[in-house]
Amino acid sequence: MPEFPDGRSLNFLSILTGCFATPVAENPTVAMIEAAYRHHGVDARYLNCEVAPEALGDAVRGAHAMGWVGFNCSIPHKVAVIAHLDGLAESAAIIGAVNCAVRRDDQWIGENTDGQGFLTSLRTLADPAGQNVVLFGAGGAARAIAVETALAGAASITVVNRGPERGQELVRLIEDNTSASATFTPWNRSYRIPESADIVVNATSIGLYPDLEGRLDIEPDSLRPHMVVADVIPNPPRTPLLREAAGRGCTTLDGLGMLVDQGRISIKHWTGIDAEPRVMRETLAELFPA
Repeated sequence: MPEFPDGRSLNFLSILTGCFATPVAENPTVAMIEAAYRHHGVDARYLNCEVAPEALGDAVRGAHAMGWVGFNCSIPHKVAVIAHLDGLAESAAIIGAVNCAVRRDDQWIGENTDGQGFLTSLRTLADPAGQNVVLFGAGGAARAIAVETALAGAASITVVNRGPERGQELVRLIEDNTSASATFTPWNRSYRIPESADIVVNATSIGLYPDLEGRLDIEPDSLRPHMVVADVIPNPPRTPLLREAAGRGCTTLDGLGMLVDQGRISIKHWTGIDAEPRVMRETLAELFPA
């Protein structure tokens, strides 16, 4: 490789990472991860890529051909991507969903950092051990959150979902792999959150930009001050659910903390670097001022 007179190597080949999703234009992960790369002096790029479901296999093969070291998957690819990978890490295998692919020994290995990121963020406000959780959704993010909170000692998890098949599948997953009890509630009418709930989590895409006024179909007065109400959506961070919950005295948790922590884990997988969370959170705060 050519060198400068002082011995430094000339290298114009950047490390490539990114995200496959649709829609992806509103995904702020690119800003916080590239901020971390700059802060740590890593010559790497993170690219948001609009990938339709029918093109997912082509995208994974293309990333391999171009030498990418890894990529994230978001809606709607977290489960479908498994068919295009060479193997799964233990937590991803239990959850049955992948949000982070890592190139190891020329193979794509699926990891799941969603649940770990959510749990780290949640613990800044509440420990799920012994708590009753109400979880809206049964997709990739919901599966990760359900498994991680159950493994962290949650007493019970109520899965509220419109599709009974996926909801019941998630209940079986929890009961077969953790000590938490789990029940499924069909979401076919306005849902009343039980007073026994301690932690309420929206793991659906309702409220995600550009659907800024998208609201969960719940009875608002069932949100009570003793509850921690969390939303996984980072854009916008103050969703209608969180605004409603805060107005009713609940403790609220936005999706930015989960996004930062899962991003830090992804960077560690791809580069070996322990990224500085402050830099990443501050970047997001500039994008989404309170």
